[in-house]
Amino acid sequence: MKTSPYVLIMAGGVGSRFWPASREHLPKQFLDITGEGKTLIQMTFDRFAAFIPTDNIYVITHEQYRTLTIESLPDIHQNNIITEPSRNNTAASIALASFKLSKKNPDAICIVAPADHIIMDPSGFEKYIETACKHAELYHSFVTLGIKPTRPDTGYGYIEFDTEDPSAVRKVKSFREKPNATDALFYMETGNFVWNSGIFIWRLDAILNSYKIHAPGIYTILYPGHAKYNTEKEIDFILSEYPKTEKISVDYAILEKADNVYTIPCDIGWSDVGTWNSLFEISEKDKDGNAIMGKPVYVEATYQSLIIAKHSKLVVIKGLEDFIVVDTDDCLMIFPKSEEQSIKELKEKLMKEGLGRYL
Repeated sequence: MKTSPYVLIMAGGVGSRFWPASREHLPKQFLDITGEGKTLIQMTFDRFAAFIPTDNIYVITHEQYRTLTIESLPDIHQNNIITEPSRNNTAASIALASFKLSKKNPDAICIVAPADHIIMDPSGFEKYIETACKHAELYHSFVTLGIKPTRPDTGYGYIEFDTEDPSAVRKVKSFREKPNATDALFYMETGNFVWNSGIFIWRLDAILNSYKIHAPGIYTILYPGHAKYNTEKEIDFILSEYPKTEKISVDYAILEKADNVYTIPCDIGWSDVGTWNSLFEISEKDKDGNAIMGKPVYVEATYQSLIIAKHSKLVVIKGLEDFIVVDTDDCLMIFPKSEEQSIKELKEKLMKEGLGRYL
């Protein structure tokens, strides 16, 4: 590559499925979920900083999280924090950041990655990223890291790839949204599906051209700010125009329409830590299969459960199996692991019940 790639860390979400630990005012990417003394966004930043200059690492987040971003990332240049005035999903935020970065280097490679992933094999991750960058630069392709499924998870999107292609970078045949249990099992057993990690690699000129073709609404709203981006004049333009963009994911807006999308099936010890079950999967277990974080905790006849406890009081549990127990300062949630996908829906019900202060 002629120059080092840019990295764009996506950090604007509220982590709804990680409630009650993740809240509107303090979402999961700014929490030390793993107990390792680092927030998830800091772990992501450090992972890239090991092989990408920090000058090239950017974060896009909601404007209310700017201070949290600065506190979590003391090594980031504050001008590298891009803030959005409204939550308009990933297509708009990636387009905004791409316009800003393209003014610096229009044909540079950009790596887009969520802030809340855990990767246990950072050296393998670096190698796959390098392969993806070379492919994107040479072929103007859009490359995503595809994670080999370890279980028939219904919480992830799946990517079908071409099994006849013997290369490391495989042509994508289709995207499948979060499936039912039967389809998820089928996808895992066939061997030609991977989880959509949400980690994308592309050239800035290629992705912006794709916006022009496949998402002209977003493109035409944000393109007129080209002369203002990276100047003092951009603030008023973004405040005025960005909220007008369509609320749609980059998967729907671009990737499912483009014909130059590829994936690299890989096994890098990946977890998006998007749900309590995903945290349970990567956590150390006791002899009964429980993942317990915090103390003091006393359990009897309790199996395969995730228990998150504060240090302020004793937690005693007996007779649970396959449950999630999360104890925070103002909320105690005891919830079946098998129903965790309904936690986001539960939050909506609590809001209707007038319990929004706990969300």
